[in-house]
Amino acid sequence: METKIFYSKQQLARFFGDYLSTLTQENEQINIALSGGSTPETIFDVLSQEYSNAVDWERIRFFWGDERCVPPDDGESNYKMTHQHLFSLLPVPEKNIFRIKGELPPEDALRDYREIIDKELPKKEGLPFFDIVLLGMGDDGHTASIFPHEIDLWDSSELCEIGTHPTSGQKRVTLTGRVINNSREVIFLVTGKNKAEKVDEILNEKNDYMKYPAARVNRDKSLWLLDQEAVGS
Repeated sequence: METKIFYSKQQLARFFGDYLSTLTQENEQINIALSGGSTPETIFDVLSQEYSNAVDWERIRFFWGDERCVPPDDGESNYKMTHQHLFSLLPVPEKNIFRIKGELPPEDALRDYREIIDKELPKKEGLPFFDIVLLGMGDDGHTASIFPHEIDLWDSSELCEIGTHPTSGQKRVTLTGRVINNSREVIFLVTGKNKAEKVDEILNEKNDYMKYPAARVNRDKSLWLLDQEAVGS
């Protein structure tokens, strides 16, 4: 596991932008599962403003690690946020975007996305293989849309499952642990002082840290990009 600490979200975003630029120079095609949330929003803003020409966007195919079961024009949609802050501002071909259809009934959206990633992604050890899975972490230690109260979903034999938000009851389609951990690399984007306690527990293996879904990610292929607030400094 590797960690990098940045002064600001913008500095973090520029590191990630440089990383993407190198990847697209060295690879004909990159498959990425995106995360939602406020941290990716800031990162997408920097990418769209500063990396339009530095990254070969036509070489990247975009998927999602999770999505709320809402229409694509809903304010809570991860797709809508990404479209507003990234896709609409960059030369990303429509054919390179594979969204989770949150407007469908949850079971239908789940079935559709399972079929998409099974068909569109290369396989490694019989499972869909992402080059990068981007993940955030909630202040409850959840990642993607696998929450501590449903941590058994992490070990599901399925490619995707339906997670349920513990407070609102909102349904979400999420990748499972076996797909996340089958990727080439998992990059956590974690910022804010409200995350510091869980970051400390997970990175330093304190207390009952394995009860948090974010702690179940394979450490050998994990890169944690953190701001100073998230590490309590």
